[in-house]
Amino acid sequence: GNDNIVCIWETPTAETPVHTFTEHQAAVKALKWCPWQRHVLATGGGSADRQICLWNASSGRLLMSTNAESQVTGILWGEQERELLTAHGYSRNQLSLWKYPSLVKVGDLEGHEGRLLGLAQSPDGSLVCSPSADETLRFWRVFTPASPDKALAPSNKTNTNTILKTIR
Repeated sequence: GNDNIVCIWETPTAETPVHTFTEHQAAVKALKWCPWQRHVLATGGGSADRQICLWNASSGRLLMSTNAESQVTGILWGEQERELLTAHGYSRNQLSLWKYPSLVKVGDLEGHEGRLLGLAQSPDGSLVCSPSADETLRFWRVFTPASPDKALAPSNKTNTNTILKTIR
């Protein structure tokens, strides 16, 4: 939230949080649970913080953090590659791909002219949609489909469709 704090609650009716994470120096703009490690939470800070943090929500320990160099507005996990994809605002308005758990940057996807407002992932996990303040949606083929039965139809490699971008 805008108080720069992430709280982990045991139950919805609990009076105090089990853990309170105070390492962010600006509003927490993004968070996402790891799909294959149920106690790992990724969080992203706003423009005065620009940090991506990985937390063990059971122990309350900070596992890893990195400077993302711009506000983090969205986070998704790539289950097959064991990577994180983050959406960003000022100043580059890009998506960044990170190795897990090291948070070493793999690369950036650029094209938006306004800050990214979030991220949405296809049911098979391979496609990502990024909405932007520039009033556009961009579609990116970032990850390998989670399972063959959920896979989207394969793309035609000779197709010159410029709507779909890819990092691999």
